[in-house]
Amino acid sequence: MMKNPKRLVNMLRNAGLRPTRQRVELAELLFSQGDRHVTAENVHEEAQYAGVEVSLATIYNTLHQFTDSGLLRVISIDSNKTYFDTNTNNHHHFYVEASDRVIDMPSGAAQVVNLPEPPNGMEVSRVDVIVHVREK
Repeated sequence: MMKNPKRLVNMLRNAGLRPTRQRVELAELLFSQGDRHVTAENVHEEAQYAGVEVSLATIYNTLHQFTDSGLLRVISIDSNKTYFDTNTNNHHHFYVEASDRVIDMPSGAAQVVNLPEPPNGMEVSRVDVIVHVREK
């Protein structure tokens, strides 16, 4: 299944993660298809299809470990729907309600201006814009 396990092992090590078999296999599933937005359930289905034996709980744990180490970015649509983005660069998203999909906005398509000053002793780390869209 793995196309370049050494690259994945190095990626995990550089992120401060031990390259266990399951992490490497899940990294292959996540990062071998270019930039994309996935849910834990999507990854679980892909893992089952690829013959990777891993529980949904392990996938959730691994996705959060990847996020904490900077390999993924979390996109929270609402309190019940979380996506993981393999593109960790600063960018915004469209959420297509009918098909439950997340799409990257073109670079520079949305600009956030006149942000209030953050509370004393804090700074803005990033701003996420998610525009919900539907067919007319």
